[in-house]
Order: sequence, then C-alpha cells, then structure tokens
Amino acid sequence: MIRLLGIVISIGLADSLNPTTIAPALYLASGPRPRERLFEFTFAVFGVYLLGGLIIAFGPGMLLISLIPHPHHRLAYVIELVAGVGLLVGSVLLWRHRARLGSRALPTFDSHGRSSWVIGATITAIELPTAFPYFAAIAAVVGADVGAVRTILLLVVFNLCFIAPLLGILAVLTFAGNRSERLLTTGREFLERHWPTVLACVGVLAGVFVMLLGITGLTGSHHNGFGRLMHRLRHRLVHPLK
Repeated sequence: MIRLLGIVISIGLADSLNPTTIAPALYLASGPRPRERLFEFTFAVFGVYLLGGLIIAFGPGMLLISLIPHPHHRLAYVIELVAGVGLLVGSVLLWRHRARLGSRALPTFDSHGRSSWVIGATITAIELPTAFPYFAAIAAVVGADVGAVRTILLLVVFNLCFIAPLLGILAVLTFAGNRSERLLTTGREFLERHWPTVLACVGVLAGVFVMLLGITGLTGSHHNGFGRLMHRLRHRLVHPLK
C-alpha cells in the first residue's frame, strides 16, 4: 500500500502542473466572486477526474486483470516499469521543446454564460482521454489487485494531488488578503514562461522513482547478491524512514 501511495502521489503531483486547469483557475481567481467560483471549478475538476478514473479502474481495468492468469505482483512491477519509462520519455520531450512551449500564451477560454462547475467539468472531460499519466497510475493500482476500497482510496489521493495547485490558489485567495492579486499575477507569469521546464523536472523525478520501483520489484526476488541489493533498495524506496 505504501508503495502504491508513493506511485500515485508522485504521478499525481507531476500531472497537476497542467496549464489547461491552472490557467482557467488563475482567470477565475481574478474575476468576480473569486473564491466561490474557484471552489466550484476545483470541485468539478476533482469530481469528473475521479469519476473517470473509477470507471476505467472498475471497468476495462478489472476486466483485463481477470483475463490474465499470471501472478498480479509481477504484472504490477511490469506496469510500474512501463509507466516510469513513459514519464521519463514525456519529460525528455517536454525539456527538448521547453523554449517553444514556454513562448506560447497560456490557454484562454470564454466563460460567458457558463458556471464554474460547467467550465471545470468540461475542461476535465475533454482532457481525460489524453491523461496518460493518470492511466499509468490507474494501471499500477489495478495491476496490484488491492481490492475495491483501497483502489478508491488511492484514486482519491491521486486526484487530491492533481488539484493541489488549485487548492494552493484557493489558499492564496483566502489568506493573502490584498496581496493575493499580486501573488497570483506573479504565479501566472512564472507559469507561462517556465511550466514546461518545471513539469519536465517533476516528471523526471516521478519517472525515475516509479521506474526504480518496477525494476527492484522484478529483480528483488532473485536469490543472489544482485537480487538482495535490489530488495534492499526497494525497501528504502518504499520505507525511506526505516
């Protein structure tokens, strides 16, 4: 369970640096009734993303696992390895194109006549089919076969990490007072220039962590010196304070 928590938290935080959700949140934070509208937007993003993940996990995900006769632990390690490699590849591509991506303006949208709930739900529903980091986290959870309750809990944790920047903007609006507009403007300018670099760095860290979990899981069961070394490394990754 701790291993899976590490996976969903690391991927969730990497996936949270998403301009398509942060940019509208910053826009709503500068408009009328900012806290109320941003809360509605954040709740809609969380709800739609979580619902989509649950449908995938308990629909196609469970069906696929039921058709595989091999031990689930080994499958989970393979999924972790593939997910980690995927995150690393995506991060490298972001880094290579960071200058071009950073020169583009953040996504804009017209909120006229639409509530914050609808904006959040619509953006998230459009983004969900291409949410490959989310799919990787879902695959790792489903592949581990931890049961329905733990699967739901892990997806809730992932989505709390995914909306962390939106919760941060809410915190600024709530506690920064008159400084909130200046802080959010600074944050938007920084995000507009540097989001590819920040996302690439976080993605590399998450990818290396998840990939190491997969590698050490696959090799840690070997009864030789290398296997024992991988087993100890995995223990350190899963239980860093012990």
